[in-house]
Amino acid sequence: MTSAHRSAYLLERAWVDGAVLDDVLVEIEDGRFTAVTPGTSRPDDKASSSQREFHRPADETHRLPGLTLPGLANCHSHAFHRALRGRTQRERGTFWTWREQMYGVAGRLDPDSYFELARATYREMAAAGITSVGEFHYLHHQPDGTPYDDPNAMGHALVAAAGDAGIRIGLLDTCYLSSGFGRPPEGAQVRYSDGDAVRWAERVAGLEAEPHAAIGAAIHSVRAVPRDQLTTVVEAAGGGPLHVHLSEQVAENDACLATYGATPTQLLHDAGALGPRTSAVHATHLTGADITHLGSTRTRACFCPTTERDLGDGIGPGRALAAAGAVLTLGSDSHAVIDLLEEMRALELDERLATQQRGHWTAAELLAAGTAHESVGFADAGVIAVGRRADLVTLDTTSTRTAGTGADEATAVFAAGAADVTHVVADGRVIATRDDHEDIGRELAAAIERVHR
Repeated sequence: MTSAHRSAYLLERAWVDGAVLDDVLVEIEDGRFTAVTPGTSRPDDKASSSQREFHRPADETHRLPGLTLPGLANCHSHAFHRALRGRTQRERGTFWTWREQMYGVAGRLDPDSYFELARATYREMAAAGITSVGEFHYLHHQPDGTPYDDPNAMGHALVAAAGDAGIRIGLLDTCYLSSGFGRPPEGAQVRYSDGDAVRWAERVAGLEAEPHAAIGAAIHSVRAVPRDQLTTVVEAAGGGPLHVHLSEQVAENDACLATYGATPTQLLHDAGALGPRTSAVHATHLTGADITHLGSTRTRACFCPTTERDLGDGIGPGRALAAAGAVLTLGSDSHAVIDLLEEMRALELDERLATQQRGHWTAAELLAAGTAHESVGFADAGVIAVGRRADLVTLDTTSTRTAGTGADEATAVFAAGAADVTHVVADGRVIATRDDHEDIGRELAAAIERVHR
């Protein structure tokens, strides 16, 4: 019989049960917390008899100085966009001109190069404390639109890349059928389309969940999925996560009103697409009725502030959505930055710019938004508690950014950044330390060079 894998960490400070506590001993078996004990400064001396048995010589308690958080959840990612960082800033433009540059990268990837780029990107996420990612995946077929011999080759590449990087993935396989309202796919978009929602659903049915991978669904946007095919996607999603780009651009709203006489939110509401399992990504340009629909259905709103500011999208009504009942989550989207702590901070700071007032979100609320693993299919992660997935993200509280800030939840959200992450555990395994940064940088450089070659 194979013995269970056991480990233990003594956390100098940790976010547990909504508060920062000192000297928290966590014990882990087979990837889950089996004990969480605050105030245990010398575990070998203070342990109960059962704990002393656990700490037999073969088991070692590792001390983690600093502030430890639950694993972070990146609820919206396009892995291949990482190849655009620093390359799209050289000229003026809009979201729509940026999109053309993105299509250039999309047209060059194959399963092998996508695996390499995604693995490096997910390793960067791991080093930033991200233990689950929601991958909004629409790059399905060969450049001419022909399916690969394995019709899910690109999705399988992403799942394998996440596994190699040590993080979990919610693969949000995306239905994309139109370049705009009533227009067929153009250029690189032919790689995205299965022809109709039924064939999309048939292909997705061939994907299987793995221990580190949940399978979800996505509606790219109401401009990319005609109204009469929305319900097919909703039904195919079953009980799993369903994500959708929503009202990121005013132009999309205007075109939707002109075509259907309804806002994108109303269209999704009428199709039965809203609800607690659904994440509306961006949700930037909303009417009062839209906010009511999203709030009353408890739909999640996934904000991606670093991308939204990079693309000039606008500032979404985050506080109004939360007040209406929506649940906010966070993502890094185009990976202009991969730093969930910055996404948390930006949610508050952007709201200050929009309202000219401070103090819209508490640090605890922002941490909740940054640890919403259930949005991408992992409801048993996101807190340091017995029975949950054993994810730990430790921050340096003595860096030039964090020194003297109090080493509490406000330090994490309003002072720290990805560069302060020193140690990351996912499902009980160490997946990143500060020593990995140089190697990850080399891997990223090589993968991105291959894409642009």
